[in-house]
Amino acid sequence: MSIGFTEILVILIVILLLFGAKRIPEIAKALGRAAHEFKKAKEDIKKESKELLEAVEDNVKIENNTKPKKLTKNK
Repeated sequence: MSIGFTEILVILIVILLLFGAKRIPEIAKALGRAAHEFKKAKEDIKKESKELLEAVEDNVKIENNTKPKKLTKNK
């Protein structure tokens, strides 16, 4: 189910009537910041979960008496 041009136009008119022309840029800026923060938080969660998974894998390797990849150093 897609939204057509008419529906988008009606939504924009309602937003304009509710908030006024002066507040729309403020609202758009706030939504942009919120989207940026959401994206940043999502990337942080991905990074932390990847690090946690690698730590668990290293612990399993230690328990199985194999060398973990993070603890070995090539000189």
